[in-house]
Amino acid sequence: MKVIVQRVANASVTIEGEKVASIGEGLLILLGLVNEDAQEDIKWLCNKIVNLRIFNDDNGVMNNSLKDVNGETIVVSQFTLHASTKKGNRPSYIKAAKPDIAIPLYKAFVKQLENELGKTVQTGRFGADMKVELLNDGPVTIIIDSKSKE
Repeated sequence: MKVIVQRVANASVTIEGEKVASIGEGLLILLGLVNEDAQEDIKWLCNKIVNLRIFNDDNGVMNNSLKDVNGETIVVSQFTLHASTKKGNRPSYIKAAKPDIAIPLYKAFVKQLENELGKTVQTGRFGADMKVELLNDGPVTIIIDSKSKE
């Protein structure tokens, strides 16, 4: 399980002209899943994300977590995070989990994140052509892989 976590001033997801998610200060999380991902990956990753100290305190130092600032969250499924560019110029997505495996994992990830935050997490729509807009704050962008725990 791989994520790109972006600290945002605001973010939104639009599908076919309809805005389906919109947040102010918080995190936009792009989530990539593989067949080997499991509940342990979800628990570890969600705990790591909600406790990352990447929001500024009163002194402008990144000492606060998403929980501390009561920030909002959007999770967007993104199979391209597992692209392989080893051969040629056309990426291969063979490592990315197929929908029958990825959808339940995606839903479980969102539910775990909601449980840890104690509030609703907004989402895109799995498999949809989404237009994601964000104002990256900082910019702060962090990549985390549950398999390497970094």
